[in-house]
Amino acid sequence: MTASSSRPLAVVTGGVHGIGGATSRRLAADGYDLIVVDIDAEAALPFREHLVAQGSRCELVVGDITDDATLAQLGAVIHNVSNGRVDVLVNNVGDFRPARAVFHKSDPAQWRRLHELNFWHVLTVSHLVIPGMIERASGTIINVSTVEAYRGIPGNAVYSGYKAAVSAFTKSLAVELGPSGIRVNAIAPDLADTPQTPAALMLDGRDPDLVRSWVPLGRFGHPDDYAEVIAFLASDAARFVTGHTIPVDGGTLAASGWYGRAKSRGWTNLPNEA
Repeated sequence: MTASSSRPLAVVTGGVHGIGGATSRRLAADGYDLIVVDIDAEAALPFREHLVAQGSRCELVVGDITDDATLAQLGAVIHNVSNGRVDVLVNNVGDFRPARAVFHKSDPAQWRRLHELNFWHVLTVSHLVIPGMIERASGTIINVSTVEAYRGIPGNAVYSGYKAAVSAFTKSLAVELGPSGIRVNAIAPDLADTPQTPAALMLDGRDPDLVRSWVPLGRFGHPDDYAEVIAFLASDAARFVTGHTIPVDGGTLAASGWYGRAKSRGWTNLPNEA
């Protein structure tokens, strides 16, 4: 694939499943050429074929984006496809699962892996594409943080810390790159019904009607809910928006400890009354 001069180019990491997959599909529908990075080799090719069948142009980089070899491969593909031009970068990869239940039972190897998955690659991939953006005085970077960067999440303190770093990096990088015409923003998802965090696992046998007690909008998020906001941040409609992490959470962060009563109207901050 050689990117057309009339079509913008987007790079999406973790771009096959869940929020990343929905983002790749949405950006393709918006007319972007795509470079999709994903570790799932089995799913990547049919995903690309689906996008191509819909009229999009897409290159795959299959591998772990935290590995130097995958990063080098991505750099080579960007050079071959667009001579280094990237219009939109979506740093989507992240995971809370390499963690023990409590910090004092965890070990440094787990912290390192959480660092690689949730923050390190945001630095390395951004560092890869920013020089080309500065050269053209344009570009947009969108990171995926979490609402857990803004509230306590027992059992996931290290994950929360690295995601808070993503939001802080987003803010500072936006100020740094603003004079070069580059915007940097992030989204903060919560309760996303994806293969990584399926609704059935989150419910764990609980009554689905209880969701309205936890989420003011009354449901779990769908991948397209997050992709729509990413597409907005990538678009010219957000041309004066930079340095922000936008919660996409159905209102959970705003509720911050308030629960809808399960058996009556109104709200309570006492969980045993929910």
